[in-house]
Amino acid sequence: MPEIFLAALETAGLGWLVLTTIVAGVVYGFSGFGAALIFMPVAVIFLPPAVAIAVFSVSALSSFVTVYPRAVPLVDRKAVTILILSAACAASFGLWVLRVVDVTAIRWVVVSICAVTLIALMAGWRYAVTPTLGTRIAIGCATGFVGGVSGLLGPIMVLFQLAGRDAIATTRATTVVFLTTTSLLLLPLMYLQGLLTPTAVMLGIVLLVPYGAGSLLGQALFTPRWERFYRAAAYAIIAAATLMGLPLWDTL
Repeated sequence: MPEIFLAALETAGLGWLVLTTIVAGVVYGFSGFGAALIFMPVAVIFLPPAVAIAVFSVSALSSFVTVYPRAVPLVDRKAVTILILSAACAASFGLWVLRVVDVTAIRWVVVSICAVTLIALMAGWRYAVTPTLGTRIAIGCATGFVGGVSGLLGPIMVLFQLAGRDAIATTRATTVVFLTTTSLLLLPLMYLQGLLTPTAVMLGIVLLVPYGAGSLLGQALFTPRWERFYRAAAYAIIAAATLMGLPLWDTL
C-alpha cells in the first residue's frame, strides 16, 4: 500500500491534476455538469486515457457525500434509473473500444466531444416534446458508450437535459444523480476488462478530497436565479480545458 501511494504521488503533472480536479469540482457543484469535460482533456496530457477515466471515476465518488444527497429528492427516479441502466449496459462496449484504439485518436475524440457539446450548449438548442421510454434508453446507451470510450459520461446526457424544459434545479439534480451513479458503475466494468489498476485507484483516492472540496464550494455558490452566470462560467472553463487538451500541443 505505501508503495502504491508513493507511486501515485510521483505521477507526472500531479499539481496540474489537483488544480484541475478542484476547478472541475467547483463547476460540478454549482452547475451539476462539466467536471469530466474539464478534467479529461487535461488529464490525458499526463495519463493514458484508461487511467485518466479510472482516476476520475474514483475521485467522483466523493459526490455521494457532497452533492448527491441534496439532488436525489428532486429527480424523476424512474426516468433517471432508465438512463443509468442503459448507460451501464453500453459502457462495456465503449471500454472495449478504449482498449483497442490508438491513444492519440482517443484524445482527439475527447476534445472533439467537449467542443461539440460546448457549441451545442452555447447555441441554446432545445426540444419541445416529452421524452419516451425508447428515447431515454437511446440517450442512456449513447451516453454509456461515449463514457466508456472517452470517460465523458456527461456530454450527451447534459445536452439532453439542458435541451428540455425542466427547471434548472431539476436539471442539475438529474445530471448529478446520473453522473455520480454511472461513475460508480463504471469501476467494476473497468475491472472486468483489466483497465482498473491499483495505481489509478490510489491516484483517484488522492484526488477525492480536492474534488469533494471543490464540489462543496460549488454547491454553496449555487443559486437558481444566477443560472446564466453559472452556465457562462462553466462554458468558459470547459472551453479553456478543451483547448489545453488538444494533442497539437505535443508537437510544439
